[in-house]
Amino acid sequence: MGASLNGTAWRDRYFASADGLRLYYRDYSAAVAGRLPVLCLPGLTRNCRDFETTALRLQPMRRVLTPDLRGRGRSQYDPQWQNYHPGTYLDDLARLLRDAAVERAILLGTSLGGILAMLIAATAPQVPAAVILNDIGPEVAPDGLQRIASYVGRHVPVASWEAAAAQMRAMYGVAMPDACDSEWMAFARRSYTEVDGTPRLDVDPAVGEAVRAAPSSGAPDLWPIYAALGTLPVLAVRGELSDVLSAATFERMARDKPDLERLTVPRRGHPPLLDEPECVATIDAFLARLP
Repeated sequence: MGASLNGTAWRDRYFASADGLRLYYRDYSAAVAGRLPVLCLPGLTRNCRDFETTALRLQPMRRVLTPDLRGRGRSQYDPQWQNYHPGTYLDDLARLLRDAAVERAILLGTSLGGILAMLIAATAPQVPAAVILNDIGPEVAPDGLQRIASYVGRHVPVASWEAAAAQMRAMYGVAMPDACDSEWMAFARRSYTEVDGTPRLDVDPAVGEAVRAAPSSGAPDLWPIYAALGTLPVLAVRGELSDVLSAATFERMARDKPDLERLTVPRRGHPPLLDEPECVATIDAFLARLP
């Protein structure tokens, strides 16, 4: 059993992937029964700790599952970096849902996690009851894609938590221009694990190899996958400063899906942390309207 700083508990759970990796997720049991759970899917280099604040807020009313994708956090690293791709992640997530005895859920995905949410809707339409996309859409802006590919797996090792926080500020400062020192330290604590007294970034560097091995033509066309969302309730969140989800793509998403709910988070880039007051109010209202 794990516990957050405020004493609210979650269950540490593990399951086996098809190729035998030991994969991890947190299970925040709901205080009341009868409501659909929320499955939170993290970004490319991120882990389940990004969703702790959101999970603790939702826990009184809904069960929340927050996985570490393979190669991240407490999940085992894959010795074959070629397996770091959406098809493998989808199979892992299907096994996670079976392990958790969940047949239907609300999907909340940040960046890569949002792409996985759309793919689940397209390939397993019986699973999602609703979807929240955090700063991701059917097109990834080239500037953002190039920025991400330039740093994934290439981080210089750090010797202290102060250096870890400085590294996170250098990497994500454009996304959170008004974050203070304590906020960068909290972000670092969600990004690194202390090993023998030294912070170590919580992601397999080989994830970067998988990103850079992608076709030079860039990201695939995901508009047909986005169309598979159909009439599902969908909330799309965009950081005002995002270089991954462009304003033009955000507008087209609304044109293609007229019932899409949208939120632009001021002074946030890629991605919003979801603890911003605008995000809290909008996500809570969106969930409250679900049947």
